[in-house]
Amino acid sequence: MTMFSASTFVVWGGIAYQYGMVAVVINTCYGIAALLVGYFVAGRWNRLNIQTPAEFVSLRFGAVGLQFFTWTMLFKRILGVSVSLYALAVLLVALIPVNLTLAIVIFGVIVTAYTMQGGLWAVLMTDVLQFIVLTVTVFLVAFLMLGNIESMSGFVASVPDDFFSPVAGSYGWFFLTGWVMIHFFMIGAEWAFVQRFLAVPSSKDARKSAYLFGVMYLVTPLFWLLPPLLFRGEVQGIDKEQAYILAARSVLPPGLLGLMVAALFSATASMVSSQLNVFAGVLTNDFYHAKFNPRASERRLVMVGRIFTVLLGALLVGSALLVPQLGGAEKLIVTINSMLVVPLYAPTLWGLFSTRINIRDMLLVALSSFFLGVLLRFGLATNPWIGEGDNLWTLAQYLSENVKNVEVMVGVILPVVMLAVIEFTKKLNGPLCERCS
Repeated sequence: MTMFSASTFVVWGGIAYQYGMVAVVINTCYGIAALLVGYFVAGRWNRLNIQTPAEFVSLRFGAVGLQFFTWTMLFKRILGVSVSLYALAVLLVALIPVNLTLAIVIFGVIVTAYTMQGGLWAVLMTDVLQFIVLTVTVFLVAFLMLGNIESMSGFVASVPDDFFSPVAGSYGWFFLTGWVMIHFFMIGAEWAFVQRFLAVPSSKDARKSAYLFGVMYLVTPLFWLLPPLLFRGEVQGIDKEQAYILAARSVLPPGLLGLMVAALFSATASMVSSQLNVFAGVLTNDFYHAKFNPRASERRLVMVGRIFTVLLGALLVGSALLVPQLGGAEKLIVTINSMLVVPLYAPTLWGLFSTRINIRDMLLVALSSFFLGVLLRFGLATNPWIGEGDNLWTLAQYLSENVKNVEVMVGVILPVVMLAVIEFTKKLNGPLCERCS
């Protein structure tokens, strides 16, 4: 549940309201990816006899690899958490007349303050609260909205013709295939997931945990996204980012609606808190303590950790304020995952099975894929300086009309192809450490 936040309701609820069932299909891609991870990857992690995924990265790719992975993951997570903070503010603005900027700042200050004081305990408490309250309220919203439908034929007639299609708009089969690949590498290599594979007693248990995750994401997306899907048949022409919370407002009394908002805040606070804790800890121990003050007392490290928490919280708030200028929550989330996940995680996961990939290959694959993606996505596809008479006009038009496919090509296909070429053309190196061979 720590990976769950308000952005789930804003991003995927918005897609469900605008396009229909394709939002459910996109979310079931997580389940397919998790099942693949359970079959191919989870047991492998558990058999390594290591304590943390950071230990593997350090042993396999050295200190440079660990530093690169840590800082790039920090960059990615800050962007993702910023979208969640923005999404939470969007939900509040849909209910009460408050400025979006003010709402972002207020939520950011609250989450940062209680994380700084409560640490991991704050995260554990919000996990429990969100699981109970959010599940119950979403179930109630879906049940009440189903009761409002007079006839299925009338509902079908009130939504677009392709509303029940598994693909729609720019979310075609190529994108969905890429989305499965993206989350195969994410679930298979992101530290939050890997730690769960390492923490269980056996490789069989590790596979079971991934299978459970996969099955849950195959059967639950329709339940979570039912409110905005049904709301499209009742109301058209609203801001899609607010569709989920407006659907809830249409059937819930004020008290229960407030309870749902509290649960959404709890869900987002859990995710933001966990990230603040992780990276404040990394900056305190691996940066300040290791590089600048090895003899620092525990009391001083706690103080420095709180300072880093405040600084990271301020960075999150500033990034969240920029989300509307960057295209909104949906575009930013899809772009972040499409362009960053595979270049960052694929070399690590590949290195789990192959000794031919080293730190130079990791840097080459990650940096070349990322910068080429930035060049095509932002340097050409959305460049206002490229006019109709310019030589690059045709290319820029194609890129702008096929943005999601281009992101999959550069952010998913390219790094995998590069790793495959390295694998089959490079001479076999010896294992870098006995424990990782």
